Amino acid sequence: MDSVLPCLIGVAGVAAFILLMLVLSGIKVLYQYERGVMFTLGKYTGTRSPGLTIVIPILQSMRRVDMRVKTADIPRQEVITKDNIPLLTNAVVYFRVINPADAIIKIEDYVFAVRQYTQAALRDVIGNAELDAVLTERVMIAQSIKEIVDSETSGWGVDLEAIKIQEIELPAEMKRSMAKQAEAERERRAVIIASKGELSASQNLMKAADYLSRYPGALHLRTLQTIRDIAADPSEKIVVVLPSTMESLPNAVARAAGAALGKEPAREQTDATTPALVTPPPTEPAVEREPGRRCPQCNVEIRPNATYCPKCGGALAD
Repeated sequence: MDSVLPCLIGVAGVAAFILLMLVLSGIKVLYQYERGVMFTLGKYTGTRSPGLTIVIPILQSMRRVDMRVKTADIPRQEVITKDNIPLLTNAVVYFRVINPADAIIKIEDYVFAVRQYTQAALRDVIGNAELDAVLTERVMIAQSIKEIVDSETSGWGVDLEAIKIQEIELPAEMKRSMAKQAEAERERRAVIIASKGELSASQNLMKAADYLSRYPGALHLRTLQTIRDIAADPSEKIVVVLPSTMESLPNAVARAAGAALGKEPAREQTDATTPALVTPPPTEPAVEREPGRRCPQCNVEIRPNATYCPKCGGALAD
């Protein structure tokens, strides 16, 4: 009897230790960003809130679910647009769990599923859009992808926060073509701006000419101002341009001289249709040439003072 009692005490101590360990293992702590999905004998029995919770060992189990926003990177992939242009694109998706029970019960790995479904939706949306729309309407394309993925993942207890297209890489040939197109567009705008400037300048010059024609003194002032601007640089040549009124100065001087002498000066010819009498230049009298000598043998004209013929070489008599 004395030998059995120590054995019973030892067995009771071991059992108490095991029971204590089981009780301690059933005490769980959930953080504020976590939820616990409880299963009793394999059946869903509820969702535990943050804090201290008790799980009955062997009979119950708990799956922790993180409620924070997660980030899933969509790897770079080649997509062909609607106008048959291949391009490389990648994106990033932000999502979070709104129903822990559905995220655990209805899908095995919701993170992997969201990533794969977003990748497929990205291919579908970009494949149905043209290149110009992909490059200029990224926000609209990302919103379309979000709507497609969100409609499916809402049944998994997952809410899609946002989808961002990070990079779109074009082929090198397409980049060169787009650069040429942009350069041509810039040149077209430059030509249009220059033509508008010339049109505006011509209109202002027309108005300035109209104002200057009304006041003759304004043209003189403008001429003097131009001379002053040219004279600012000593290396420039000064060209003096006489106004159109200076053309009648000789006629005015002639009329004044005729009035002083008591003679009537010749009137200026004002009729442009009457032709002016032009005095022909004097002709010089024709000079008679001295007749030359001829060779008696070959009948070639030779100089008067020649002693022999330059053609036949015969001597000539005086």
